[in-house]
Amino acid sequence: MLDETDATIPDRWKLTVYCADQYESAARHACLRGRSFAERSCTLLPVHVALTVSTSVIFLARPCAVPTESALNPMSSSARATSFADFPLQSALRRVLHSQAIRQPTPIQAEAIPVLLAGQDVIGQARTGSGKTLAFVLPLLESLDAHGRGVQALVLVPTRELAIQVGSVLAPLAAPLRLPHTLLYGGRSLVPERRALANARIVIGTPGRTLDHLRQGNLSLKDLRYFVLDEADEMLDRGFAPDVERILSHAPRERQTALFSATLPPWVAKIAARHVRDAVTIRVDSESPALAEIEHVVYDVDPDAKLHALRTLLDRRGTHPVIVFGRTKHGVKKLAQRLESLGYPAAALQGNLSQAARERVMAGFRSGAVPILLATNVAARGLDVPGVGQVINYELPESAAWFTHRVGRTGRMGRTGQAITLLTPEDSSKWRQIEKVLGRRLERRRWAHTVPAEVARPLSAASVTATPSLPAADARNDRRRRVWRSLARRRRPASLRER
Repeated sequence: MLDETDATIPDRWKLTVYCADQYESAARHACLRGRSFAERSCTLLPVHVALTVSTSVIFLARPCAVPTESALNPMSSSARATSFADFPLQSALRRVLHSQAIRQPTPIQAEAIPVLLAGQDVIGQARTGSGKTLAFVLPLLESLDAHGRGVQALVLVPTRELAIQVGSVLAPLAAPLRLPHTLLYGGRSLVPERRALANARIVIGTPGRTLDHLRQGNLSLKDLRYFVLDEADEMLDRGFAPDVERILSHAPRERQTALFSATLPPWVAKIAARHVRDAVTIRVDSESPALAEIEHVVYDVDPDAKLHALRTLLDRRGTHPVIVFGRTKHGVKKLAQRLESLGYPAAALQGNLSQAARERVMAGFRSGAVPILLATNVAARGLDVPGVGQVINYELPESAAWFTHRVGRTGRMGRTGQAITLLTPEDSSKWRQIEKVLGRRLERRRWAHTVPAEVARPLSAASVTATPSLPAADARNDRRRRVWRSLARRRRPASLRER
């Protein structure tokens, strides 16, 4: 063991002893986010220090000079990180990422994480399914103090489903850091949320419920240091902008802010500028709203043949989950009931459901028990189910932005997927507007399948096996329909079964 008082040791090799955990904590809380472990060493410790002793290992290093500010600027290098090992993350976070087989950052993660770790505000745009959630969750966790008090981070999201999804990403990463979090959203009692807020360091919530807790005194943002607006375009739209403004009026001005969205129209950027300071704008794949991994198929269908076309597509869906999008809550509910009565394993996700019912529907879809989900646009935000093979636009959305969000439910994180759109003659004008915004024309095909005389009749086993394309898969789907048809009849009230 070296003796610090030994005169034979040059002054520049003096010994300094640190506990490893204390050293990492000191580096992290010295607001040196975005710098490597070696850069933190050079900045925190005197230039002479070259020997660091942990509880069990001695490391010998050469003297290093304090790096210049330009060297510490994460944006100064043109090289994009190719591994999460390139980021100065705590070892606990690295272990969780490794256990989840997350090794290579997506483009938005590679661009945004270094900037956020450096403490800068960010306005980020990337296509749906590109990993934006992890892009802000990792820097968020790095910036917080487990020994601090109060709510230190707030993530605002537009829907309950997105709040649950963000919470599922954050939970395994926050647990080893001992940073408790809670979710705030409507459709359930305020009491459990109020209790959870007493110890929470991270809050993920929808604007309305978050504002309710602020007004009732259950939530204080005086200690807030990190603020995130997820799906910023919708959050700052007319319906949410006033609530966001009221929530931010309770937060300190000295905070870090991140805004992420799949679309970033000019009006959103203008409003967002009021909430950030010297923000770095990051656009990844902004010129291609639809994913390259997604195959687009557009069919021109007669209105009377639309349901039959949908049934044919569902019969050939294979083993992957499918999401069918409609325009209205009533229409989605009615279509789901129709498909269920025909024996399809389908369920509807729409705004009139109670929170418990919504969670049951999503649990069935995620587990594969109900592989066909019918949804309004509310599900296009934050619905993250791996392996969705197809998205079917049974009815066109109101805008190209919603089309992008719908299509983004498949082909996520580099996987392949298929987006099928059914167009009736009355959709032609709206479809041209969507294609104009997308900046591309998608090939259109005429739906050539013959519509049977009785479309409402469930397909028989003979008709399924007569289809030459996928006989085995179609036969399996027919058996599934028969099982679900019987289950659907059992669930109906006796008065309906007698009709």
